[in-house]
Amino acid sequence: MSDKILLVEDDSAIATVIIAALEDEGYSIDRCSSIAERNRLLDQDGYSLMLTDVMLEDGDGLSTMSDAKARGPGMPIIVLSAQNTLDTAVRASDNEAFEYFPKPFDLDELVQAVRQAVGQRQKSPAAPEAAGDGMPLVGRSQAMQGVYRMITRVLRNDLTVLVTGESGTGKELVAEAIHELGSRRTGPFVAVNAGAIPADLIESELFGHEKGAFTGAIAQAIGKFEQANGGTLFLDEIGDMPAEAQTRLLRALQSGQIRRVGGRQEIAVDVRIIAATNRDLAPMIENGRFREDLFYRLNVVPIELPPLRERREDIDVLSQHFLAQAAEDGLPSRQLAEDAIAMLEARNWRGNVRELRNVIYRLALMAREDLIDAASLADIIGVEKAPGAAGEQSGFAGALDQWLAENNPRSGAIYHAALAAFEKPLIEHALEETGGNQLRASKLLGINRNTLRKRIGDLSIDPDRFTRTV
Repeated sequence: MSDKILLVEDDSAIATVIIAALEDEGYSIDRCSSIAERNRLLDQDGYSLMLTDVMLEDGDGLSTMSDAKARGPGMPIIVLSAQNTLDTAVRASDNEAFEYFPKPFDLDELVQAVRQAVGQRQKSPAAPEAAGDGMPLVGRSQAMQGVYRMITRVLRNDLTVLVTGESGTGKELVAEAIHELGSRRTGPFVAVNAGAIPADLIESELFGHEKGAFTGAIAQAIGKFEQANGGTLFLDEIGDMPAEAQTRLLRALQSGQIRRVGGRQEIAVDVRIIAATNRDLAPMIENGRFREDLFYRLNVVPIELPPLRERREDIDVLSQHFLAQAAEDGLPSRQLAEDAIAMLEARNWRGNVRELRNVIYRLALMAREDLIDAASLADIIGVEKAPGAAGEQSGFAGALDQWLAENNPRSGAIYHAALAAFEKPLIEHALEETGGNQLRASKLLGINRNTLRKRIGDLSIDPDRFTRTV
């Protein structure tokens, strides 16, 4: 007898696709589109799994999940939602959802999750008490959905997390979200920038020191590990940590104990470690600048933050968020016209979200009118076109036309000849945009990472020359 699944989805098109995929897997599907009908079906029959949308005809499917669980004890629930914010992901996690899928989702991933849920049929670990409503991360783009899902997966455990991404993408916000929404939120959150501390002081900063341990140590000092005891220690810019400090950090992670500089006593510490870096650690490991064993200790759960240029659809909502923040901070209340938003979306944003926030605060301060249009924006911050803007696309097409005219490839060879001519600069551009990070470059290009590595070798491209060292 096949496992029965209840699908609660008011979008007929999405429901049809899901039903077809799951019936191909041998499941029997009942479908409804309201909370009332859901409850009636759960009372009538036993289901191996429920898939539910959030916004239904007669209410919020998430807020009534406890009712559904009472009617189907032990039944795993997978949440589907077009309300794809961090708040929704956290609510799904707090309501013990087996998995959360923002729309649009990968159908193969959904089918795999269904197989796992039906196979396990067990309740998720108990959720912590609900956190505050204020979400530290903003954005509904597809690029951010994976980030939200990874955050919710580490809230109820103490696994070490390594957050990677360019400067200004919000790595510390991710660390704060994991701490504030997780089981350690009642403990301290201590952040330390490993790149901002002189090499001769970093061990004292992390582990503390005893009186007289070195010149100037006139009293005992408690280090960041002890300050974070019972909470979370955020190690920012871990790639800039000196080699000797890396060794001592590794020892602390392995043993759960630290020793103050100049001290003899081992001190047990209970901290969750979240590390972050804007560097690609792989080449640093290869040339001996970063310990490979430390990398594996830190990289238990990797979370990669996308640069702003890869989530341009979030620029509007981010801008509105920062305008509201600016007003709360005492600056004039402003609004952005549609042409101003379009201009912001066209910028390159090498400083990522941090740069956008600074620009929005500058606009709030300097704009002459409450409604900021494109002309006002250009007066204040200037004009810049981002890669991929319409003019540059025309330039690319023009360059291709010129190349075809100059080279006149023979009939039947145009495609491969043009591809060979343009592929190398295209890959080099992607490597330049991502600071030599081949994983992000492959995502930017839309090709497999192994394929990119092979093409880099075939085209004799030196990826190291694109690695950013500052």
